[in-house]
Amino acid sequence: MTIIFTFICSFCASYFFNVIYDAPKKLFIPAGFAGAMGYMVYFVLTESFHMDSIYTSLLGSLTLGLLSHIMSRIFKAPVVIFMIPGIIPLVPGSIAFRATQQLVTLQFTDATNTFIRAILVAGAIALGLLISDQLSKTLNIRKLWAIKRNRL
Repeated sequence: MTIIFTFICSFCASYFFNVIYDAPKKLFIPAGFAGAMGYMVYFVLTESFHMDSIYTSLLGSLTLGLLSHIMSRIFKAPVVIFMIPGIIPLVPGSIAFRATQQLVTLQFTDATNTFIRAILVAGAIALGLLISDQLSKTLNIRKLWAIKRNRL
């Protein structure tokens, strides 16, 4: 039941962020699905396998990036329409808030550790999207080479 509720909430977050960005209406549901699947990878790996949130953020954003590239080819739309709203459930906002709260209450050691964790999670998200982008470009180049070889 928790997994279904988490899927619905992450889908709604991605869906309504697409509404805010005024994307084409036919892409609301696919973009929401891509964001929900990225967050579900994060959630399942965190809750079931007890992996660290830095690694699960990397794998969740990698999943999101690959799904975004696949859906952009299927729906003939820019990748950004699927990727940006899909990142929203993965962003470490609560960690950054907790770090700021610790800083205000003069818990400097805890605040430093929490800020570093937030930066590492954000970096893992960026790295996952970068890897997925490079993977999709690599697969496209190999497909192009195969086409060119057949023409010769």
